[in-house]
Amino acid sequence: MDKYIKTYSEELNKLHIQARNLAREYSLLDYGDEKKKRAILEKMLGSIGKNVAIDQKFFCDFGKNIFIGNDVIIGSNCTFIDNEKITIGSCVMLAPNIQIYTAYHPILPEERYITNRAENAPIYFNTCADPVEIKNGAWIGGGVIILPGVTIGENSIVGAGSVVTRSIPDNCVAVGNPCKPIKFFDDIRKNNVG
Repeated sequence: MDKYIKTYSEELNKLHIQARNLAREYSLLDYGDEKKKRAILEKMLGSIGKNVAIDQKFFCDFGKNIFIGNDVIIGSNCTFIDNEKITIGSCVMLAPNIQIYTAYHPILPEERYITNRAENAPIYFNTCADPVEIKNGAWIGGGVIILPGVTIGENSIVGAGSVVTRSIPDNCVAVGNPCKPIKFFDDIRKNNVG
């Protein structure tokens, strides 16, 4: 049972509700009201650096497990399931419709479903979680899905629509489902080919 994370307590439930309410409030703000947008993000997230632009329609589970560096752009309709830490470095671009998942469930049904729960308990399934890290200088294309335990390497590019099931090394272009490196920057520089 120790491998499962705690997914319900009064404290976690309050954090979850607060994050959802703040995300809704954020989405309803006047687009140009940078001061109010920043105040909400500071209240919702674990930390947020300077010059961070998060487009509206941003969703997260808890918020407090999300740590963002400086000079970051996050496009619209992004969803961060932050049961574990999500770390985004500096000088990172995230296109719209990106999904980052730290949570997953056991494969075996007898481990997945909680049978000895309290009556009317709101949680029915055991959950595990692994952190996700996006290193400095990365660029993540639209519609990318990043799964638990993944690290995106420094300066690397993940092509639109990719499903990232394993960590991506530094300084490369990676695409596909499952996402794999197809070009390394040193080779591109050496061959002077884009």
